[in-house]
Amino acid sequence: MAALAPLLARLEREGIRLGLEATRALLAALDDPQLRFPSVLVAGTNGKGSTAALLAAILQAAGLRTGLYTSPHLERPAERIRVDGLPLPDRRLARLLAEVVAASTAGGGRAPTYFEAMTAAAFLAFARQRVDLAVLEVGMGGRLDATNLARPELSLVTAIDLDHREFLGETRAAIAREKAGIFRPGRPALALAGSAEATAALAAEAAAVGASFLDLGPWLAETRFLEEGWEGQRLAIVTPAGRWRLRLPLAGRHQAANLLLAVHAAERLRALGWPAIGPAAIRQGVAAARWPGRLESVLLPTGDRVLLDAAHNPDGARRLAEFLAARGARGTLLFGALDDKDAAGMLAALAPHADRVVFTEPASPRARPAASLPALLPAPVPAQVVPDRGRALSAALRPRPPLTVVSGSIFLLGDLRRRLRRRYGLPPP
Repeated sequence: MAALAPLLARLEREGIRLGLEATRALLAALDDPQLRFPSVLVAGTNGKGSTAALLAAILQAAGLRTGLYTSPHLERPAERIRVDGLPLPDRRLARLLAEVVAASTAGGGRAPTYFEAMTAAAFLAFARQRVDLAVLEVGMGGRLDATNLARPELSLVTAIDLDHREFLGETRAAIAREKAGIFRPGRPALALAGSAEATAALAAEAAAVGASFLDLGPWLAETRFLEEGWEGQRLAIVTPAGRWRLRLPLAGRHQAANLLLAVHAAERLRALGWPAIGPAAIRQGVAAARWPGRLESVLLPTGDRVLLDAAHNPDGARRLAEFLAARGARGTLLFGALDDKDAAGMLAALAPHADRVVFTEPASPRARPAASLPALLPAPVPAQVVPDRGRALSAALRPRPPLTVVSGSIFLLGDLRRRLRRRYGLPPP
């Protein structure tokens, strides 16, 4: 990690730059690694990481050498690039990133952004390790995202909400049009966008490019929840190709949509020429899937429970609130958000389920000051402002509430999960 940290800090300073020309030129200088393996693109606002992780687990269970690229990470940057479920070693990631930066800056060119460099490093890793299939989570939007330089076998779009509006647009339809940039002529495009407005926009864009579009909304309505708990659920789903009873180790009813997308994507991949992706692989892969930080329940040695959830917009917060309401669960909310996120909208959903709130600040230069958050509470709740994250975690866990919910930002979640792991021995993400 020592060699990696200064390089990542340099890339962070490049900020966010939309557009593909620089990344296209960079990948060409690296001999276009993104074209040397088949892939699946997964875009959306909420649920794309879970969907990507589920599909990758299915492919791995089928015996396929599987790449998985996701963002952001929870604890370590190398989590973003996985082969057969294992993150790249830090030293290998550092070498790949140094190679990417050297190719980008050769002849006086500019350094890539953090996301551009990570994406190029993922492409290099997957090409050199000869993955059979790679599942690529889109970072932001789709049309102008660096991952969109791949040639996907099929494209998936998960729930769409109002997020990154300064880059993607002010309506769900506008945001959906950006997400639809990952569609390809003659290739399947599957969606569970969550609203008629977004679905209509996706369908129109698919028709314009000649993609084979399918809205899975009608099949989602057939879902039956057989068992539900803190550690996962058992449910029956119906896809256009079959009926399934599956054990899913991810909690929350909203995961049914992500599961449906992943399972039908696997079915479509089988039809496209991967016969190993059969029923057994789907069942085994779903049962083995892990996606930490998404309604991740941790029982402490004291018997108290911590619930870690990466909700970072109002839609994600509402899903977390629904999960808490279904269990009649209340306790302490440990909350922090980035300055460009709708903290008021998140607190409107979450505060009614809290007996008290501890406000802190995520591990990001874009963190919103904790002192500004109490004024956003929708109703009076006992609140404490503790900007230091370690002290905030200690404050939230005293005097031993039966439940502590950590949410508001994945940057907050990653730091606090690492602290909990060091204190109580959680498994790495």
